Amino acid sequence: MAVQEIFTGMPWWVKWIAVPVIAIVVFGGLIASVLAFVIGLLFKVLVFVALVGGLIYVVRKFMSSSSSSRGDW
Repeated sequence: MAVQEIFTGMPWWVKWIAVPVIAIVVFGGLIASVLAFVIGLLFKVLVFVALVGGLIYVVRKFMSSSSSSRGDW
């Protein structure tokens, strides 16, 4: 018995409204948890990339200024 056979005699609102609402009610917490995890992970990756980029910028800036001042010694 395929899913298509089950929904054949049902009205359109059962397929397109009732079933998705039931799925959201049943799996809503799981969906929210997965979304929160993915968004949190993306945020942490973005913060990591920004910190590493800032560190590289500061180190290059410091190295270039210290190498130009070495000639003054």
